[in-house]
Amino acid sequence: MHLGLIPLMKQGFTTQPAWVRPFLQMVEAAGVESLWTVEHPIMAEHYEPLYPYSEDGKAPLLPDTEMCDPLEWLAFAAGVTQTVKLGVGVMLLPLHSPVILAKRIATLDALSGGRMHLGAGMGWQREEYESIGVPYAERGRRLDESIGALRALWTQSPASFNGEFYRFHRVHSDPKPAQAAGVPILVGGSSELAARRAGRIGDGFFPHAISPDDLAHRIDTMRAAAREAGRDPDAIDLTFSPCSWKFGASLDLGIMRAYAALGITRLIAVAHEAMSTDIKDIERFIKTCQDTVLARL
Repeated sequence: MHLGLIPLMKQGFTTQPAWVRPFLQMVEAAGVESLWTVEHPIMAEHYEPLYPYSEDGKAPLLPDTEMCDPLEWLAFAAGVTQTVKLGVGVMLLPLHSPVILAKRIATLDALSGGRMHLGAGMGWQREEYESIGVPYAERGRRLDESIGALRALWTQSPASFNGEFYRFHRVHSDPKPAQAAGVPILVGGSSELAARRAGRIGDGFFPHAISPDDLAHRIDTMRAAAREAGRDPDAIDLTFSPCSWKFGASLDLGIMRAYAALGITRLIAVAHEAMSTDIKDIERFIKTCQDTVLARL
């Protein structure tokens, strides 16, 4: 079982090098397997309540939340660390050109020595799509095409792709990722559609804010879709952050066991669960996760 960590997303800390540098060094020394950033280019002050993981459709963001660019933050982290894996959980692919994104991620993977993982999702905030000029109703189809286009650019030279939204013919995109098969893509989302997408085309499945019982059904759906696509369901990695379902779950042995029993291979804790911005307190939180929870799974 691997332990990942989502760093603080808090004004006054997340983009302060004097805090981030020792935080990253502590995380790597503590043996955390991976660090995960998240993405929202904007948050509308008044948004249509479409957040699918709460009863009122509102996202649980604090007023001092600071959500920086996920790849830029990971580039800083790559320069400070040597071994910890670097992931985005998740990046909203329909809001990006896959041609530009392929080069950014490949560059980061090359410079980090092959440490990148890409969580791929489509988000829920209609205003985000409107501000960027991408039709909200097309986001699912664009997500599927983006994944195909990224893989073509990472693994072919020259690369070609002919889709509804993205097209290129015999183009070269260099550098290539350090990982010869391309950066692993973990499909995000907790819906039936997301589970089927993960089974069809994902290297991994990265659901969010879903109970163990409901997740068991989604995993069954994912595995069935993989078999229908002629793929090995056991080759699809399962990543989950129990804190997304219940805050503080990373220290709850019962909850963590319930998710581990589903075949989750990477459990992601959240630095906010330490209830402190002090790096020593976060280090103690990590050690407790490792010694009193993960060691007993």
